[in-house]
Amino acid sequence: MKEKIHPEYYKTKITCSCGAEYEVGSTRENLKVEVCSSCHPFFTGKRQGLGEKGGRIERFKKKYAL
Repeated sequence: MKEKIHPEYYKTKITCSCGAEYEVGSTRENLKVEVCSSCHPFFTGKRQGLGEKGGRIERFKKKYAL
């Protein structure tokens, strides 16, 4: 391996906007992220953003009053 071509490796603290903190190894120090596995809808099973729209059948019944 060549010397002096590799970046510095730090123990880094990653902070999410939800308040969760993780300690990992990285070439950057103290990262801040908006979404992590504690608050991402894919991992939590919760929907975020737009309200519940309902399924296709419910929307069809509502539209045609069946």
